[in-house]
Amino acid sequence: MVRPSRQQERDVEAETTDAEQEGTRTCPECESENLSVSADQGELICEDCGLVLEEDNVDRGPEWRAFNHSERQQKSRVGAPTTQTMHDKGLTTQIDWKDKDAYGRSISSKKRSQMHRLRKWQERIRTKDAGERNLQFALSEIDRMASALGVPRSVREVASVIYRRALKEDLIRGRSIEGVATSCLYAACRKEGIPRSLEEVAEVSRVDQKEIGRTYRYVAQELSLEMEPVDPKQFVPRFASELGLNEETIAKANEIIDISAEQGLLSGKSPTGFAAAAIYAASLLCNEKKTQREVADVAQVTEVTIRNRYQEQIEAMGFE
Repeated sequence: MVRPSRQQERDVEAETTDAEQEGTRTCPECESENLSVSADQGELICEDCGLVLEEDNVDRGPEWRAFNHSERQQKSRVGAPTTQTMHDKGLTTQIDWKDKDAYGRSISSKKRSQMHRLRKWQERIRTKDAGERNLQFALSEIDRMASALGVPRSVREVASVIYRRALKEDLIRGRSIEGVATSCLYAACRKEGIPRSLEEVAEVSRVDQKEIGRTYRYVAQELSLEMEPVDPKQFVPRFASELGLNEETIAKANEIIDISAEQGLLSGKSPTGFAAAAIYAASLLCNEKKTQREVADVAQVTEVTIRNRYQEQIEAMGFE
């Protein structure tokens, strides 16, 4: 084994210092940037060669140890994380609706009536003015519609942030709270890449589709929301799943959309109708025949739309 000279060691230290100054830490052995910090041992380790770069680092985690989720929940001494989906960001106290004490035993009727009064006044003092009450109502509407649409938690957070921005810019004045809340949810779906059409959002909302579209365009323009055009391929997996189609048909539908879009047929067309026509054409080509009515019901478009888009896509594919 040949030991490195002092000059080589100085060169390695110089390279390490330069890398640290540039903001990219590399392993002196294999020059890999794949470094990780061991939370248990407090060591900086190279994932590729296993070299320990640093040891005895300060552990900034809790002083207790837990080996599963239930232990971690029991030993944790902090509350839930802050969230934008609640008007107070989840920082105020909530009194549980279970009429039981800390040991799980039922409380007496006198204590039960006392807790009922406390709970009622706690709900009242959580909102100090009409503005907070309106915000609470809007965020609860966003949560209700998001649950009905089946969108993930991240979409609700983004929708709540957009609504708070609209409220700060005074865009709510002269418009219904439900309309602005629905348009913010639709904008959040588009920003997060979750395919939900305007018709689907209007079904779970208490305002009509025309008002949602008008409010959405106004909010997006005033808040400078950079919205990309909706890709029809985002709707293909969901529609195909509801129709029970296989992977071959899905791949063929995506291919049809790509070829049609390259020839400029997508401009000015509804993405849901375009996706529905591509699925209908792919089902015929892959011998998984579905009727135009079945596809139209899933995509919530008319059969006429599917026929028109189908003819354009077949011509683009070069079929007679």
